[in-house]
Amino acid sequence: MEALLAFITAVCGKIQVVSDLFWDFPTNFEWYANIPILGNFTLAIILLIGSGIYFTIRLNFIQIRKFKYGIKVLKETKAKTGISPLASFFLSTAMRVGPGNILGVTGAVSVGGPGALLWMWVSAFFGMATAFVESTLSQIFKEKKDDEYIGGLSFYGRKLLKNSSIVGVILSVMYIIYAILCFPAQGFNSVSAMGQIASIISGTELPTTHAVYWIGFVVVIVAVVAVSFGGTKKISKVTDILVPVMAVVYVLTVIVLILLNIPRIPWFFYAVVTEAFKPEAVFGGAFGVALMQGVKRGLMSNEAGQGTITMPAAASDAKHPCDQGCVQSLGVFLDTIVICTLTGFVVIMGRVWLTDSADAWFELGKLPKYLASVAELTPGTAFNSAVTLLVSLCFGLFAFTCLLGFMSFSEICANRISQSKTFINVIRIIDIVVICFGMLTSIVGMDLGALWDLSDFANILIAYCNIPLLYIGFKYVKKAQLHFEKADGTPFTSEVAGIDVPVWDEKAKEQ
Repeated sequence: MEALLAFITAVCGKIQVVSDLFWDFPTNFEWYANIPILGNFTLAIILLIGSGIYFTIRLNFIQIRKFKYGIKVLKETKAKTGISPLASFFLSTAMRVGPGNILGVTGAVSVGGPGALLWMWVSAFFGMATAFVESTLSQIFKEKKDDEYIGGLSFYGRKLLKNSSIVGVILSVMYIIYAILCFPAQGFNSVSAMGQIASIISGTELPTTHAVYWIGFVVVIVAVVAVSFGGTKKISKVTDILVPVMAVVYVLTVIVLILLNIPRIPWFFYAVVTEAFKPEAVFGGAFGVALMQGVKRGLMSNEAGQGTITMPAAASDAKHPCDQGCVQSLGVFLDTIVICTLTGFVVIMGRVWLTDSADAWFELGKLPKYLASVAELTPGTAFNSAVTLLVSLCFGLFAFTCLLGFMSFSEICANRISQSKTFINVIRIIDIVVICFGMLTSIVGMDLGALWDLSDFANILIAYCNIPLLYIGFKYVKKAQLHFEKADGTPFTSEVAGIDVPVWDEKAKEQ
């Protein structure tokens, strides 16, 4: 087993090298890094934030102007075909709001300092426009299959590149690879959360080889298989329940923590703003470090620009393509501006790095770092155990809903490649095996760090595939936006889009 773990760690280490190359290019060249100001910006940052700025300007700050409208669309709870906009929102939130909302923010702050949170806010604000573009594109080019709508990255990618079936297959394969690279960390997180909850309830630290972990292993696999094989509608029924519960529980728990530590709030904002431009040496001491951590973890959290949320966006029975664009823009806001900020409050207000326990805190893993910060905000009180239990519960639900989403949409992509039942079952088996692998790494005591590197690589790889497509398809998004804002009561059709969109032509005939 030790030899296997050593091999896995070595493979992940190689992938990390490639991942860092993608994330750090071209700042890893001295001549570029020495350029004043520009030398702090990697291609990934320029592409992600730059695209968000471009789309924001071209769409006249639509994420602000249509914020209230997006909330109005969420009231649509009925659908003739597929799922409602609200159900789609919950389904995408199930994938977007994951362990990264806790681990990602904690890691960003512990590496880049409190200022990393400011850059997460910046990337999220402009990312809302990017999410609008990719979600509107997924709606424009969605397809109808039986009583559901399907679409997303591989669908609009094919349409935009001369209707090439090869492009559709390649992008579908890319998503499946993305999911496979993300499965291990989510499997690890789901079973470790169950072990953490059992330890809190029992009052003793249970070893990872305890029967509780094995029971959790079985429960998670059975639940994922039972739900994810039921299709988008079945998954949305589960996420309709779990997403509001986990979001409300987490938000209320952290708000109580903040209220108990109100005097620390002014210092929180002071630390975030000042450290964004000049982090303390203990956090890397460089503007570029805080910036990179904020953007990298922001992408891992809200997924704006990755194209990974486009499939649940396409499943919605929206009245207009831009309706779902507004809704998915709200998803980025909820994920980063609300939930990630609450996590940031705990980690930054905890100020553990300023205490005598600083050295020990930096040596801890990301979740223990976060829980240590919780303990600092509730010192010597019984409330600490209750908060830790609730946070661990939310953490586990975050991971579980992510697994559901990845399983479901990797299967949709598999169907895009081949309708063969044998092929679909092979993809299912591979997904389950990889999830099992992730959970087993937790049980045998492996550190999550190596698996996290896989997710980092998957995130930037899929983003580099998706963002160029957003620029190619932006002209159709712009036409949709102009028609949407004209609001003259005419239906959205192929004539309006300037390209064949049969689903919308069919909807227009039904009106």
